[in-house]
Amino acid sequence: MMPYERLDAWRACHVLAIATYRVTSSFPDTERYGLVVQMRRAAVSTASNIAEGSAKRGARALRRYLDIALGSLAELCYQILLSKELSYLSAKQFAELEELRSIAGKLTWGLHESARRHEAMFR
Repeated sequence: MMPYERLDAWRACHVLAIATYRVTSSFPDTERYGLVVQMRRAAVSTASNIAEGSAKRGARALRRYLDIALGSLAELCYQILLSKELSYLSAKQFAELEELRSIAGKLTWGLHESARRHEAMFR
């Protein structure tokens, strides 16, 4: 098991990425190179940046990658909303994706705050 796999934030983002891939597979073909790619990229970025940041030395480096992951979660939040408004997502799919995104965001933010506190202890 890789060290990042032990992080709840990474696990939540991984589940979100899988759910995003599954739900976007039913989007219209016209979105194959548009919204589908953007949503998948943002979802993968969240888990990828947590994994990469966990391999860096020190809490400051980890926080930098967590900042990027949080930005990708915000981007995905809008894309989920847009998908619902364009009727690409059902109300149920929207609620499920939004719940997964919310959980991933809370856990990633919590990890960010933990890294911040850890960094402050060693100043």
